[in-house]
Amino acid sequence: MPPSEARYLDISPEVSSAIRDGQPVVALESTIISHGMPHPANVETALRVERTVRDAGAVPATIAILGGRLKAGLTTDEIRRLGERGPAITKTSRRDIPFVVSRGEDGATTVAASMIVAALAGIRVFATGGIGGVHRGVNETMDISADLEELARTDVAVVCAGVKSVLDIGRTLEYLETKGVPVVGYCTDDLPAFFTSSSGFPVDYRADSPTEIAAALQAKWEMGLSGGMVITNPIPAEHAMDEDEIDAVIADAIVDMERLGVTGKDTTPFLLARIAECTEGRSLAANIELVVNNARLAAEIAGAL
Repeated sequence: MPPSEARYLDISPEVSSAIRDGQPVVALESTIISHGMPHPANVETALRVERTVRDAGAVPATIAILGGRLKAGLTTDEIRRLGERGPAITKTSRRDIPFVVSRGEDGATTVAASMIVAALAGIRVFATGGIGGVHRGVNETMDISADLEELARTDVAVVCAGVKSVLDIGRTLEYLETKGVPVVGYCTDDLPAFFTSSSGFPVDYRADSPTEIAAALQAKWEMGLSGGMVITNPIPAEHAMDEDEIDAVIADAIVDMERLGVTGKDTTPFLLARIAECTEGRSLAANIELVVNNARLAAEIAGAL
């Protein structure tokens, strides 16, 4: 890592030791803690996800910005701090990092920002719930998540439960194809849709083992093909929601969002909270289980790498 970058980054002793010794490490985002779930479920989930990574043989590195310092690997107290402050913490993507850092503030990192910090630390595998993408109504709003551009430029593999179902999945896949980002289905030919195991859209490639995914990642990066890879992992069947029900709830939530004038980076947190309310918490329970499931697979892929 160049000295100019190292001066902004703190890697926890455990994560630093694992990277130095060639042990598998999995990066984890912090926006899901501060903006994705209510307290105390957010803290409980973050700690459970870290335990899942450890149980699968890897070292967890939850990523955030604290006091203007990029952090790869948080303490339990730091995770609790993020969870307790919640939405009061800045939701931080690539454009926000310079200001959050220079002002010495706290920032909860999105998929894009977490990928950036992971790459700086030398971590190649990242687990999250679902990636951002092209928002519905993009013809009027031009709302496209910075996650997609980051996937095109940063060498980090992202394990997720597909594209968030509140987004325009078809256009998101077209965008990723244009940017040369492979979308892989783990043990599935069908792209998962976050709360459900199927979106009706095909993935680019199917892989049936972590070893197969690791081999493709190694070939990609050794050939100098920059950018990440989206590895989609269907939510376990016992935790999946009914497709017709969740589609109807999402449609109603989008109407509410538009009526209230919610835009930009507030849209996804608003929609997830409204969906959880309308499903009496069942969507939150599904969200938790899919994140845990993704963390387990990410640890296995990191181990195979």
